[in-house]
Amino acid sequence: MDSSNFSMGLLNKGCPSMDGGSKRILLLEGHINNSGVKRKKLQKRGNEPSKLMKMERFSDIRESGSGYCFINSQDMSGSKNRKGCWFPYMDKFKSGDVTVSSSEVLQSLDPYIAETRKKKIREVVMNRTYSICLVVEGLTDLGNTSAVFRTADALGFQSVHVITNDSTKRYKQSRNVSMGSEKWLDIEQWDSTQECFEVLRSRGYRIAVTHVGSDTVSVHDMDWTLPTAIVLGNEHRGITGEALEFSDIKCSIPMKGMVDSFNVSVAAGIFMHTAVRDRISRMGSHGDLRPKERQILAAEFYLRHNKNVTNIMDRIVDNGRLRHICL
Repeated sequence: MDSSNFSMGLLNKGCPSMDGGSKRILLLEGHINNSGVKRKKLQKRGNEPSKLMKMERFSDIRESGSGYCFINSQDMSGSKNRKGCWFPYMDKFKSGDVTVSSSEVLQSLDPYIAETRKKKIREVVMNRTYSICLVVEGLTDLGNTSAVFRTADALGFQSVHVITNDSTKRYKQSRNVSMGSEKWLDIEQWDSTQECFEVLRSRGYRIAVTHVGSDTVSVHDMDWTLPTAIVLGNEHRGITGEALEFSDIKCSIPMKGMVDSFNVSVAAGIFMHTAVRDRISRMGSHGDLRPKERQILAAEFYLRHNKNVTNIMDRIVDNGRLRHICL
């Protein structure tokens, strides 16, 4: 199918572009070609998104203080709760040389996904947030890492980061613990704490490291409506000196026992659950995606549904059977 004819067909339908034709979009270098490419479950380089991700993503480069953020975009408006602006996905899925929108993905794949799964995806997307992300640094127990992922998914945190500080060691999932939750998360893996923190700051996050000490803020006294990256350290040594040095705030969980530490996956659960309760108390809800963002993330989940879905989407595009709607 010729991509120029495809694009002209969309224009002839009179559907406005997502940005009104004026917004400059910054593309990530080396986009994933979704046609016939075997995707790996975690990235090879720290500054590239996980290959589980299907929709096109914005670059981590800002221009004039906005870059990939959807400030001033009518298409992304609609959430009064949203204080942050980080949302990684464009309204684009690449099928060979053809670009497909999220609404086209949803409509085209609708017949191939069970009603129960579609309902579940709608419910999950309504309660997702990118305003709080989770960072695990130097964890050695894969079971702990997988348990953290499972809790993040259950509580509605979409963005998770793994810092290994060792390029020769990469995270591998423990499916008995994670229960497949990593499939539905945006997982990014880093070799350097500093690099990870620099990227997170460029996305608008404050860096909150978990630490035991007198100069810490209680997890219960923090405002979790502010874009925050929660950083959890190694099971035995805690967070590194580098993480402490580059952090914006040190936070802790009040403890009254003889032992002054939690298992890292338990600590992660406490931090995330406290954040959810605080956000609901202050804003009325934890999920804060704008309507268009929810649509794009739903399309992303449709494409992650199983390993055959992207191939089905490619065949739909190749055969010219794309179903298009204007929202």
